[in-house]
Amino acid sequence: MLKKLKQQVCDANKALVEHGLVTLTWGNVSGIDRDKNLVAIKPSGVDYDELKPEHIVLVDLDCKVVEGDLRPSSDTPTHVLLYQHFKDIGGVTHTHSFHATMYAQARVEIPCLGTTHADHFAGPVPVTRPLTPDEVDRAYEHDTGTVIIDRFADLNPLEMPAVLVAGHAPFCWGKSAKESVKNAVALEAVAQMALGTFTIKPDAPRLEDYVLNKHYQRKHGPDAYYGQAKK
Repeated sequence: MLKKLKQQVCDANKALVEHGLVTLTWGNVSGIDRDKNLVAIKPSGVDYDELKPEHIVLVDLDCKVVEGDLRPSSDTPTHVLLYQHFKDIGGVTHTHSFHATMYAQARVEIPCLGTTHADHFAGPVPVTRPLTPDEVDRAYEHDTGTVIIDRFADLNPLEMPAVLVAGHAPFCWGKSAKESVKNAVALEAVAQMALGTFTIKPDAPRLEDYVLNKHYQRKHGPDAYYGQAKK
């Protein structure tokens, strides 16, 4: 079932290694079939070099396994909740990439300092509130998704396809599993650039809003002109 989606999700997970976004098995990618309401996700704890499409687990939106012999990622409830609330996304990536995770552990948003950031994210990358003791005890992975949803009450997840979970690590998403990985690559790059910029100049200024908006809109807006026209 859903062989194409499983292949896409398998490839996306392996791409995390290629881009240097994961250590050991600290990360996962999923994709969703919106017609069938099924999520394909990496199995828990399986090494990336051993991962095959047939290992990818299918779960429904209640996190129940529909197909697969392995246990799905422990982060599955977080992924599923994001799909339930962010109706236009098709893929979710979770990593513990070093620089983005440093910001998550510091519980500090990643400010937009330059146009590289503005090309991918329409403003500072937000950080969630910490989970409460009750949330951790009750349903840790589900409530990790809850704090993300809460943080995006006034944000557009398509304009800001990334978040830092306080004390934890980043989650990214996109219209496909592949695109969610691409956004994770961009997030790690801008996090590293921000840390480097503050090392050079601790009081470095934020990028002016009018430049930020110009760069984001020229690539993602209704009149975008970056790249080639789609045929």
